[in-house]
Amino acid sequence: MYRTQSSPRKYEEYAYVLDFNPRGKSSTVRGREGIIVTAIGEDRLTLLEVLGVPNSIFEVGERIYIGKEGRTKVLSVLGKMEYDHVSSSAQSELAAVVENIVTTNESKFVEYLNNARPLTPRIHALELIPGIGKTYMKTMLEEREKKKFENYQDLQERVGFKEPIKHISERIMDEITGQSRMNLFVKR
Repeated sequence: MYRTQSSPRKYEEYAYVLDFNPRGKSSTVRGREGIIVTAIGEDRLTLLEVLGVPNSIFEVGERIYIGKEGRTKVLSVLGKMEYDHVSSSAQSELAAVVENIVTTNESKFVEYLNNARPLTPRIHALELIPGIGKTYMKTMLEEREKKKFENYQDLQERVGFKEPIKHISERIMDEITGQSRMNLFVKR
């Protein structure tokens, strides 16, 4: 099987468990049954349906390995899911898990803030993050010219922008739930 694109497809390595059903039926692959896990990918932040290895135990919020080689608890990644199609308990866990991802992957999100560019002549990517208006954006751009932000704390101290984790998580939630037209963090 040949691939026409030159860029290799990017796969998630890790995901966080949002919900699981020990005797579930897949909603993405017909006829697949077993331990059906709803998870969110750590890197691309997409909702995934995962088939667990029989008799394995999953916990909500747990980080599981779903990469290509050496999985221990995961048989396969069945497919992507839409927010509207995941269970209400998965939906209710999502905000906390997203906040955990934004907290644990601090360097990735700070790097995003350090490198974000204008999207159009009138709108800068930074402005799409809740809490960042023109004033904070201007200060952030000026400060990162002098020196890149090292972490959330550095950002808060130099710009005065409070609770970056909360605001970035809020933006990700808007993207996952489909409330935003443009995605900064969630890969389609």
